[in-house]
Amino acid sequence: MKKIVISTLAVLMACPAFAGTNQHSSWQLFGLDPYIGLRGGMTYTNLNVKHDGHKESMTDWVYQGRAALGLEVCDTVRSEIEWSIYSKAKDNADFGEAGRIEVETKMQTLLWNNYWEFGDYQIVRPFFGLGAGVAFTDVKEKVRLLNEEHSDSKTRFAAMGTLGVTFDWEKIAVDLAARYNYVDIQSGMHDFGGDIGIRFMF
Repeated sequence: MKKIVISTLAVLMACPAFAGTNQHSSWQLFGLDPYIGLRGGMTYTNLNVKHDGHKESMTDWVYQGRAALGLEVCDTVRSEIEWSIYSKAKDNADFGEAGRIEVETKMQTLLWNNYWEFGDYQIVRPFFGLGAGVAFTDVKEKVRLLNEEHSDSKTRFAAMGTLGVTFDWEKIAVDLAARYNYVDIQSGMHDFGGDIGIRFMF
């Protein structure tokens, strides 16, 4: 975790330096303006777990960090590939005769996101976004009564929806967003969270 934080800080310091060398975002890729985005925030995660006919919701607050590489298609549309990592979620519940089960969930996602900005303001603009991709998950269940432990690592479909507002200063933009994620593991995982991010345009 320490290495991730140090690497993120290094990128944060380096990106403005490169962005600052491009006064008018003249560097383009096939006529599109590229950017790098870094985001962080908190998420309320709800994992529905079934065991021996019993279903319980495992909930926890977790930290999440995201890194994205994207293109501004036009003034109001952008598209990106985003990688995200979540801190470990922990909870426990009673599952009938099986007794109390502790559940730990680790997750990373890789999504293709598309955003649409609207409004007539040049700097402050609301936006909404939709995304889809895959989630890499590891769900560990510890059954106290039987002193057993089961781990289930899977790659599953993931989808995202978001609403937010962006503050755009041409070379740098700040995004505030509320986000919902769905992941197709167990009986369904739902994440509700918010994050703040910064984008460096080139």
